[in-house]
Amino acid sequence: MISASTLWYVDTADPAGVLRGRPDPDPVAAAALAGQLYAEHDVRPIMIGTLHGCAGPDRDEVYIGCYPGLTVVCTAEAALVRPTKLPDLLVRPLASEQTYLVSFDAKLHWGAFAHWERGEFRRSFSSTRVDILENEGLPMVWERTFWAGERPVPWRSDDRPGPQSLPFDPPDFADAANREWLGFGYRGEAGQVGPADLAVCGFTLYPKGRAPETKSTLVARPGAATRRRRGVFGWLRGADRVL
Repeated sequence: MISASTLWYVDTADPAGVLRGRPDPDPVAAAALAGQLYAEHDVRPIMIGTLHGCAGPDRDEVYIGCYPGLTVVCTAEAALVRPTKLPDLLVRPLASEQTYLVSFDAKLHWGAFAHWERGEFRRSFSSTRVDILENEGLPMVWERTFWAGERPVPWRSDDRPGPQSLPFDPPDFADAANREWLGFGYRGEAGQVGPADLAVCGFTLYPKGRAPETKSTLVARPGAATRRRRGVFGWLRGADRVL
């Protein structure tokens, strides 16, 4: 995958087990959460896709998967240079035990992750291959191999990394957090649960009072998982946004 911008709200002790079951999302719960998070918008259902094509949404879309014990929200608002700037509303909208942020863009060689426990901040990291943009909280045990240089950047033969280059590729670092916390990878390995296995419900966000008059129906679209998107980072321009 090229990019992802996701938040996970977890209340189960075995999120990996839930996801291995490739659960169907609850569209009613997803619509309720979309309305809660985006009360200042008109929210309209558009499709059911998968994380493979929907994890890095555009600014005017959100994709939500409500599964037993955990919920994923794919939103451009999670693509933050400084994950600690995540709005309070998005940190713990469901009173969940754990909140995880995982975002990356492989083209920009940028990655970020963050963890809150019962709404209390625990850890965040964000960087490009050269610049650390945020590094707050105590590093976790699983990070050790990255900092020790055991997961090196796959430089090309004509690349000339500078002396301050990090000893790992930030998108891989972010995806490792996803694997550690949730038991699956966006940049998956063969035979493991991957983003194409997890369905999500899609919604368009309209300015208040400007949604089309026609009623929308949430339908499955087989091609939605791989349809071409404009890219989550095309609109990011502020100081707390990516690059």
